Amino acid sequence: MSRGEPSALPQRPYVLKRLAPSGKVATIDRAIAIEAPISIEYNGIAYAVMMASPADIEDFVIGFSLSEELILSPTDILTLEIAEIPLGWVARATLAPEYVERIAERARLRVSEGSCGLCGLDNLEQVMRPLPAIDTAPLGSPQALFAALDALSAHQPLSSATGAAHAAAFCQPDGAIRIAREDIGRHNALDKLIGALARAGIDPRTGFFLLTARCSYELVEKTILARCPLLVTISAPSSLAIDRAAAHGLSLIALARPDAVLVAHDPHGLFG
Repeated sequence: MSRGEPSALPQRPYVLKRLAPSGKVATIDRAIAIEAPISIEYNGIAYAVMMASPADIEDFVIGFSLSEELILSPTDILTLEIAEIPLGWVARATLAPEYVERIAERARLRVSEGSCGLCGLDNLEQVMRPLPAIDTAPLGSPQALFAALDALSAHQPLSSATGAAHAAAFCQPDGAIRIAREDIGRHNALDKLIGALARAGIDPRTGFFLLTARCSYELVEKTILARCPLLVTISAPSSLAIDRAAAHGLSLIALARPDAVLVAHDPHGLFG
């Protein structure tokens, strides 16, 4: 489908100085995560510019398109060309003709773009959009959550190298991690995961999402739109994240640590 997808880990070596409390200064070599603008175009319409890690861009575009409700399936993207340009990267997608009007309407509402994917929408209804109800119970257990947490670091090469990347993982009911994606932005990491699952034909309802991020309502909404019934994050939730999860039947676990997790919403009573 695509051409020009970058393959190297998105990091770059820098020579920096480390200052200790004693005042001692040392010169060190340090891997720094690459942050680059990725322009997404649909049928020749400039739709969004996202600051992201330039890796797994095809997964990112597909997941972003699904999260934006521009497409229903990866097959709705007829062609996808990815190219590096002097200022960053550009992803040019061609969608089926029936989606062009939707693209134009959504693009009209976007006067600017931020990492959250919502900046620039011109009314509250576009932000608080209706979401489908989660109609399946999660496949997982407390033991599976802790097993996934224990295994997650092995799936974070960019974070291990730079300390500056979020991970989004899809976990099987026993906690085994099947697919993981990383990005300097937490929303981008989740979009990449959603795109990777869609490309592989894996149903998100057959497992759960584990994210190394603050539990914002945008991540809750992306999870609901992906139809995944359980979201686990390692940081704290916002009030709106809990409210949106409760309103749409999403099981939500936050502050996930090796010794305890915070059960924010558990409609099926699976976690005590």
